[in-house]
Amino acid sequence: MFEPFQYEFFVKGAIAATLVGGLCGFVGVYVVLRGMSYIGHGLAHAIFGGAVVSYVMSINFFVGASLWGFVSAVLINMTTRRRRIGADAAIGIVTTASFALGIALISRYKTFTRSFDAALFGNILGVTYGDLLAIVAVVAATAMIVTLAYKQFLFAAFDPEVAQYYGVPTGWVDSMLALVLAASIVVSMQVLGVTMIAAAIVIPPIIARLLTNSFGSMMLLSAGVGSLCGLGGIYLSFYVDVSSGATVVLFSAALFVAAMGYSTLRARLASARGRMAGRATLSDVDGGAFH
Repeated sequence: MFEPFQYEFFVKGAIAATLVGGLCGFVGVYVVLRGMSYIGHGLAHAIFGGAVVSYVMSINFFVGASLWGFVSAVLINMTTRRRRIGADAAIGIVTTASFALGIALISRYKTFTRSFDAALFGNILGVTYGDLLAIVAVVAATAMIVTLAYKQFLFAAFDPEVAQYYGVPTGWVDSMLALVLAASIVVSMQVLGVTMIAAAIVIPPIIARLLTNSFGSMMLLSAGVGSLCGLGGIYLSFYVDVSSGATVVLFSAALFVAAMGYSTLRARLASARGRMAGRATLSDVDGGAFH
């Protein structure tokens, strides 16, 4: 049972996956509540282009890809606000162009080809101590930002128009969310891969939403579910010899099915109890009227 933990590469991968899963689940709460689920998928593809550009220009990967993702998110917001273009269309334009640029550079400079599969699908073997430090730094920065601006993020998540009316700087909040989301995606690429990050951002918050109606509980539960999915997915990937990112997402999907079944069963039991209580009340009323 503990055989995988005998290997240093697996321990590093497990720690990275646990932290990344919790981070994506935590940030994903705001993404899901604001109806921005597609932006996680889109930014992951956009950041792939930034990663290739950083590699070609010999720029630090974390700096270059994070900056690229942040600029992509800002461009999406600007396009949506000023040009009266739907958010989904704006995301499609910006992110597909960025992803296409990455593919074009790969076809031009062949040296990045060896890392292509790892960037797309994740690679537990490629996790380094530098990656772990970057993940820890992003987790700490995200926790600090959310703690300091908790009320602003909360207000903007549920009703951005009313929040702006009451003086909440929604533009600043959007920019901070874009920066946090971009940084989270960048540090998640090595473990999850570009194609799987969106699911890691969306599925844990949805599971949490099925289990609780409290916003605070939803954030903690989503982070916990994300961490569990990361660790469980990496553990299974060791035995089934499948891409770490794909296994994490499949593990998350299985938990979602279980949560959906539990939520449905709980709703039916509550409905049945309500009907029984109603019948008992009617019976008492009828009996009292008879006597």
